[in-house]
Amino acid sequence: MTLFTKANGVRAMLCLVGMWVLFSAFLSYIDNKTATYSTFSRLSIRHVHRFAKTVNVSSDSYSNKSSKGNDILTSGNQAAQLFDVGAQIVGSSLSQQNNISKKYNQSKNGIIRTIKNQYSVSLKYGCKEPQYDENEGPISPNTTLESLDIVEAELAPLLKPGGSFQPHDCIPKDHVAIVVPFRDRYAHLAVFLRNIHPFLMKQHIAYRIFLIEQTNGRAFNRAALMNIGFLEALKIYPWDCFIFHDVDLLPLDNRNLYTCPRQPRHMSVSIDTLNFKLPYRSIFGGVSAMTREHFQLVNGFSNSYFGWGGEDDDMSNRLKHANLFISRYPVNIARYMMLKHPKEKANPKRYENLVNGISKIEMDGINSIKYNIYSIQEFSTFTWYLAELKIVDQTS
Repeated sequence: MTLFTKANGVRAMLCLVGMWVLFSAFLSYIDNKTATYSTFSRLSIRHVHRFAKTVNVSSDSYSNKSSKGNDILTSGNQAAQLFDVGAQIVGSSLSQQNNISKKYNQSKNGIIRTIKNQYSVSLKYGCKEPQYDENEGPISPNTTLESLDIVEAELAPLLKPGGSFQPHDCIPKDHVAIVVPFRDRYAHLAVFLRNIHPFLMKQHIAYRIFLIEQTNGRAFNRAALMNIGFLEALKIYPWDCFIFHDVDLLPLDNRNLYTCPRQPRHMSVSIDTLNFKLPYRSIFGGVSAMTREHFQLVNGFSNSYFGWGGEDDDMSNRLKHANLFISRYPVNIARYMMLKHPKEKANPKRYENLVNGISKIEMDGINSIKYNIYSIQEFSTFTWYLAELKIVDQTS
């Protein structure tokens, strides 16, 4: 009886195929266990380990790591000198912050001088604010829906990792962190990035976009995410100016400069869905600009607002309480388009929180925020944080 028959050969071949299938399934299982995926897979983004660096941390054990490389914006070793002082500022009471801030500012000024010296090797002149006449100011945004991969491919050659940019022909005067609170607006994100980067590149500022996404399972807390964005951005660089920006708003005029004046600025004065009219004088929502010092002075946003509405009016009250006033560009300049989206569920406790808000300023804000950062990823057009809030929901 011969062993090498045609039937036995078929059986051996089938056995080898079966073993290969089992082995491939095992490798796939191991890969799924070790690889990191983000919620942006809904946009058909490639595996994160091929696209960006991922760090899993908690807010208690974050090691203040910054990006490797020679990016002057991050200036890793130099900016690290400020982290401990910054942590003292946000962790202290408001009555202690003035003394700590002096130390922070002295350190910051020394580092900024060093950074400017690095710039001066190849650059001699400071950037000037762009000038536009009435015909050059208005712009028409591109609202074509594309995958984030396509937008990344278009913009990546013009940007540094993490969605950062700095002018190449002059020394920028303004260093701006764009903080975007985010959840489930994937279609809006690609449109926002495609428009905001070309808009900002014309303004001769150094900037970086921080996208702060809240994990699922709890009502959306826009204000708390902006507090997290402020604290996390300062671990990378001592930004002078913070722009808090909804992902569904697109600027419509080049003269709307994303910088911070002497007083907090409400940027989104006139929105198309509101007939380009300011709803009421104290509004501070949509897009707003504050210096680092002003944000620390009012202890950031309240963390009490889960669900839609109230947090921007609470911030308006905090500014007034700190003897600050809201500045604005004219309505023909501070114009925005709002991308369509379903109406959010309102916060039933927002009016109660507003009444009690002033009495809680010193205990409710950046000095009391509790959260975990599960993932940090540097995409080409933004830096992404996945954050879980550890604070009590006030909506029920």
